[in-house]
Amino acid sequence: QVQLVESGGGLVQPGGSLRLSCAASGFTFSRSAMRWYRQAPGKEREWVAHITSAGGSTNYADSVKGRFTISRDNAKNTVYLQMNSPKPEDTAVYYCNADLVNWYWAQGTQVTVSS
Repeated sequence: QVQLVESGGGLVQPGGSLRLSCAASGFTFSRSAMRWYRQAPGKEREWVAHITSAGGSTNYADSVKGRFTISRDNAKNTVYLQMNSPKPEDTAVYYCNADLVNWYWAQGTQVTVSS
C-alpha cells in the first residue's frame, strides 16, 4: 500500500528554521521524482519544490527560491524540505507527492509562521 507520512511541521518564528520530512513506502522511492506542495486557507494548492529520483536536480517556486531546500535520502525512503527564513505567507499545510504514485495525497503537516 502506498503511504506518505509528512512530519516536522509546527509553529516557527519568522527568521527561524524548520525541516519537514516525508517518509514513503509502497512504491520504488528511488525511481520516483518527489515534490512538495502547500495549501494555505482559502487558496489553491501550489507547487513548492521538485527533486529528481537520484537527487541530482532540484527546482523551486519563485516564492521560496533561495530560502527552501528540497533533498532526499533514498536509503531512508525520505524526502525533506528545509525551510530557512520562513515568512508568515509560508503558513500552510505542506504535502509531499511522488510522481510514480501522483494520485496519492496524505494528510500533510501544518506549518505556522508567526511571531
